[in-house]
Amino acid sequence: MISARERIIDITANLFHYQGYNKTGINQIIEEAKVAKATFYYHFKSKDDLCVEFLNNRHNYWVSELHKFTSEYNNPKDKILNSFNFLIFMNKRENYRGCSFLNIISEISEEQEEIRRAIQNSKTDLRNYFREHIKDELLADHIYLLFESSIIESQIFKSNELIEKSRSITERLITNI
Repeated sequence: MISARERIIDITANLFHYQGYNKTGINQIIEEAKVAKATFYYHFKSKDDLCVEFLNNRHNYWVSELHKFTSEYNNPKDKILNSFNFLIFMNKRENYRGCSFLNIISEISEEQEEIRRAIQNSKTDLRNYFREHIKDELLADHIYLLFESSIIESQIFKSNELIEKSRSITERLITNI
């Protein structure tokens, strides 16, 4: 049996990811998690705090899945190229819902600094993933930007075409790593 806190987090993960931050209200979360309002506020002082928890959990999940997906590859070139295949895999799994972090950043105000910081931390980790495997920092950042833009474009067009093209461009760019 999962705890009330875990139910809140599980329900929120689904709602924020598929419905969005602004369209998801605390009352909906409380109702679907089958908890009392006092229980919700015992665990989370605000919707923003819950969002930060969601983003941190989503980051941990996503990075873990990326590492699992690319773990069979030992050389940096294969890891990077298969990172793009991971995007295709995730699009099929999540029906082209895109990046939770980029979806939420477009919904928050300037004052929601904690949420912005969680998003920045996640994107910094992803950028560092590419820098870890590609020693040329400018090239690593270029690949990171291709990767990020592929996520957005695949969500907009519900297609993996530009992910595949970005992978091909990346393959040409990293022939010597």
